[in-house]
Amino acid sequence: MAARPPAVARVLERVTATVRANDLFTPGDLVLVWVSGGPDSVCALESLVRLRRLFRIRLAVFHLDHGLRPDSGGDAAYVRRLAARHRLEVVVAHPAEPPGRKESVELWARVERIRAADTVAERIGATRHADGHTMDDQAETILMGLVLGWGLDGLGGIAPVAGRLVRPLLDVTRAEVEAFCRSLRLSPRRDPTNADTRLLRNAIRREAIPAIERATGRSVTKTFARTADHLRRDAEALLREAEVQAGSVLTITDDGFAVNAARLRSLPAAIGSRVVRLGFVRAGLAWDADAVAAVVGLAAGAPGRRRDLPSGATARRDRTRVHVGR
Repeated sequence: MAARPPAVARVLERVTATVRANDLFTPGDLVLVWVSGGPDSVCALESLVRLRRLFRIRLAVFHLDHGLRPDSGGDAAYVRRLAARHRLEVVVAHPAEPPGRKESVELWARVERIRAADTVAERIGATRHADGHTMDDQAETILMGLVLGWGLDGLGGIAPVAGRLVRPLLDVTRAEVEAFCRSLRLSPRRDPTNADTRLLRNAIRREAIPAIERATGRSVTKTFARTADHLRRDAEALLREAEVQAGSVLTITDDGFAVNAARLRSLPAAIGSRVVRLGFVRAGLAWDADAVAAVVGLAAGAPGRRRDLPSGATARRDRTRVHVGR
């Protein structure tokens, strides 16, 4: 690394530290790198190419052409060239269907990317996914969580490891990504929608964070990222305790789950709500904060009440339990 340009060496050092601190890879992993063609994902790929022997991993490239912009085919062509330069297998996928009229395009794109990437990973035998989220993304996520009221779990931000998905750039700033790309004379693609401040994340990135830094006279990206780490550890500890308590509170049924009302009431609210959330997850039912609150509320109330929940599910209270089912 010492022989490389300083901007490149700095990123490789940060990535190495992040990988080792969080056990992102196991020797022999085939890592499917999600590459949009933008600076962050290009930096992630180029970093892992240079570190793959150190980590003893193999790489493949995944790109989802959403088809939302007239020039999206140019992004796909760029990613193909990038993969070919490093002699890596590349798969360009397309969404199964366009977003619905009233559907959030951002949410649709995220779900389609995960779905398509999982399909590709199964086909080629990839054991890890890697994306290009950076420290700046982490800071923006913290503010989004405050604006949208996500609670402690949301304020924990972006985890370094989420199932098979890992984030090797999470300790790298966007400025360091840009310097890395310049040093290697890379020309990443630029998504014009990133300038649209009608989208919440863009507004936070381009207006809110700069305003906070001007008002306080200090950079807040690293501070926000450090705060996310603290909150995520707290949230993970609460979830572990909820998993312990779930054994005596939660029962999975043929069409959903049931909770023992008295035992749920006896738990601290922070634990009880997480036990209910585990019920939704384990039963494969859609949920949101209102759905969890509805089940907790039924457990605290009198028998005979019922509530309609997302995706056609229903919660009903009998003498001792709350039953949630399709």
